[in-house]
Amino acid sequence: MPRSRTSRILPAAMVGLLVATLLVGDRGRGGAPRLRLDVAPAVALVDQPVRVRVHGLAARERVVVAAEAQDHSGHRWRAEATFVADANGVVDVSQDAPVAGSYSGVDPMGLFWSMDPLDGDASSFAPVWPHLRRDFAVRLSAVSGGREPAAVTVRRDWTAGEVSFTELTTEADGVRGLLVLPPPEVPRRRGVLWFGGSEGGVGGLYDAPLLASRGHPVLCLGYFGASGLPDSLHDIPLEYFVTAAELLAPYSGGEVVVTGYSRGTEAALLLAQQRPDLVRAVVVYAPSSVVHPGYPYSGAPGWTYRGRPVPTGRMPVDRIDGPVLAVAGEDDQLWDAPTYAAELLLALGGPPHRVLLYPDAGHGVGTFPYLPSKTVHHGRTGVQTHGGTRAGDAAARRDGWSEVLAFLAAL
Repeated sequence: MPRSRTSRILPAAMVGLLVATLLVGDRGRGGAPRLRLDVAPAVALVDQPVRVRVHGLAARERVVVAAEAQDHSGHRWRAEATFVADANGVVDVSQDAPVAGSYSGVDPMGLFWSMDPLDGDASSFAPVWPHLRRDFAVRLSAVSGGREPAAVTVRRDWTAGEVSFTELTTEADGVRGLLVLPPPEVPRRRGVLWFGGSEGGVGGLYDAPLLASRGHPVLCLGYFGASGLPDSLHDIPLEYFVTAAELLAPYSGGEVVVTGYSRGTEAALLLAQQRPDLVRAVVVYAPSSVVHPGYPYSGAPGWTYRGRPVPTGRMPVDRIDGPVLAVAGEDDQLWDAPTYAAELLLALGGPPHRVLLYPDAGHGVGTFPYLPSKTVHHGRTGVQTHGGTRAGDAAARRDGWSEVLAFLAAL
C-alpha cells in the first residue's frame, strides 16, 4: 500500500491575524527613532502576498529593504531595493516603487520573485518538496544609514490544514505520481489531473498542495522520465492518462479537470477529446494546437491510442465537452504558444473557452506566483532561452494564477 503523509499548520483564521513586527525600542543612538519593520501576515500560503512596511524613518530618508531565503540545495537567494520614505517617515512596499534595486515599479511581492542566488548560478528557486517539508522561511530586513537594522522572518506555507500526500507507483496503481488530497474539513471541489511537458518527471508537485488547500484533490502525474516509465517522450499511450483520470475521478464527483504545460498540453487536449465524459474542463499553459512527434524528435510518435500512433498535425478538439482555459506568453521563444492559443480558441469556437495572453511573458508564463526564477531550466537539454522577462513572467503568474483559481472554483 502507498504510504501517506499529512501536513499541519495553524487554522486559516489565526493565520490571517498574525503580523510579524520587530520593535527594538522607540529611540536609537542619538535619539533618532528606531526602525520598525511590519510584515503582514507573518504566515501565509506561498501564493498569497504579504504587505511590507518600514516605520521610524525621517521624511525622504532612504532605506534598503531586502529579502533572503535558502533553496533545497543550500543556495542562498537575495533581493534588495532602495526606497524613499514619505512625509511621515514610512515606506510601504505595496504602494511605493523603489528608486533602485532588484526590480522596478510598484510590486508588493517584487522582493520575493526577484531574488538571485548569492553562491552559485541556480536556474530557479526550488524549495524542499512540499510533501517532505510544508514551508520555507523568508528573512526580510531594513537598513538605513548607521541605524540599527530591523529584521523579521516570515513563513511561506505550502498547505493550509491537513493536506495528505500519497505516492502512486506503476506496479501498485498503474500510474506514477502523487495523490494530494484536501483537508477533511475543506469543502471538496473539482479534482485536477496535473502533468508537465518535455522536461519529464512528475509535474505539479508545488502546485498541488496549494490547490488541495483550497479543496481540489490533485493527482500529480509523470508519464516519462521517472521510475517505471519510458525514458523519453515517445509512444506514450493516451490510455495511461485515462487510467490516471479514472483513479482521480472518485475524489472529484466522477469528472476531472486536466492541466498540462507545454508538450503536456497535447496530452491534456487529446484526453479531453477522447474522453469527454471524464474530462470536465482543461487548463493549458504555453499550449500547442498541434500534435508533435516524439521528443527528442526521432521520428517516433509522441502519443498512441488503442495501439496506433496519434497522427501529427492539427489538434482535434471537436469532441471536447467542457471549457478550455489557455494561458500563454506573447514572447514565448520556445515555440509559438500565442499563435497556438489563438488557433485553439478559433477551433473550439470561442466562449466559454478563453485565452489569457501576457505581453512580456515567455514560456515560463505559469503557474503560481512569487517564487524567484533566474532562468528557465530544461531538465533534458539544459538552460534555454524561453523568452519574456522576469518581471513579465512574474506579472503573468500573479494574474494568471488568480484567473485559474477562479476558473476551477466555478466548475
